[in-house]
Amino acid sequence: MIDLRLELSRANFELDLTLSLPMSGVTGLYGPSGCGKTTVLRALAGLERAVGRVVLGQHVWQDDARGLFVPTHRRELGYVTQEPSLFSHLDVRRNLEFGLKRIDVARRVVALDRVVELLGIDRLLGRRTQTLSGGERQRVAIARAALTSPALLLMDEPLSGLDAARKSEVLPYIGQLQRELAIPVIFVSHSIDEVVRLADHLVLMDAGRVVADGPLPEMLARLDVQSPLGEDAGVVLEAAVVERDVPWQLARLEVAGGCSLWVRDQGAALGDKVRLRVLACDVSLARSPHSDSSIANQLPGCVEAIAEDTHAALLLVRVRVGQSALVARLTRRSAHALGLTPGMAVWAQVKTVALIEPSTAVADPC
Repeated sequence: MIDLRLELSRANFELDLTLSLPMSGVTGLYGPSGCGKTTVLRALAGLERAVGRVVLGQHVWQDDARGLFVPTHRRELGYVTQEPSLFSHLDVRRNLEFGLKRIDVARRVVALDRVVELLGIDRLLGRRTQTLSGGERQRVAIARAALTSPALLLMDEPLSGLDAARKSEVLPYIGQLQRELAIPVIFVSHSIDEVVRLADHLVLMDAGRVVADGPLPEMLARLDVQSPLGEDAGVVLEAAVVERDVPWQLARLEVAGGCSLWVRDQGAALGDKVRLRVLACDVSLARSPHSDSSIANQLPGCVEAIAEDTHAALLLVRVRVGQSALVARLTRRSAHALGLTPGMAVWAQVKTVALIEPSTAVADPC
């Protein structure tokens, strides 16, 4: 586990945080600007002196009770920021070799050729960094950090300076790099779209505190987490492709518990694992199924909980569907008209599903 106990006080800001994070996968730190996400990363890296304790597996990097503090250059970590900070007087290959040379040969566990392949930058090796696009520069910066053979990779809003097209270019590479090299990643972002795409574990922060943390699907099924997400409120579901309707160009995805959702066929093979995102605003509820509706995804479920939303006219309703949960955002008037109460049987009508795959994310109206 990655164990953190950090306290820091400065003008108009206080950090008070205790966390135990998994040593595998991607942990997303999400919250509004100024909530302390970057401060946590800097303290973890030893770049900012907070009071407390930082432990990575068997390695204690900070323990103020014992007077122990390992300086940044002795912590086995890679750090990628919003600005790639590449050396403009060197070509891409020599930028990468700079990261590689920081580690003794005996301690290198990441090969240059493999990182180049994973991040798709082989054709860039001979180019100067000032000739690269924003997305290309960021991929090179990620590769250079990975080549230090870190025990932990920290990423501080690495996509915030990129437009939507460049973000879509870089995101799949980050996920692929983490999966292939099995380096734990802590990914800071104020974009829930980025977090949903990459993270396995979610930490929700506000005003220097942890609001909640846990596995991403479980976190996004919690109603107390939905309101801070605003229009991005919704759940993430893990699914598998189980059927393809070739004439209609549709695919059926099976979610835990046997419930299924139809989406546009994006070419995934039968048996492929995919991640789905269903926004609360795209889920409506009914007392019975509607055969005369254009909404093809209608699932029987049971109301689990009802909670206040950010506006007095709205409610959030969690519905158990099989072994999974959906969240619907309804007006109070609609909930009253339906007579919604916990334990009540309903039909969840899913208007749109966002299918997230390693290389694409598309919205599917069904």
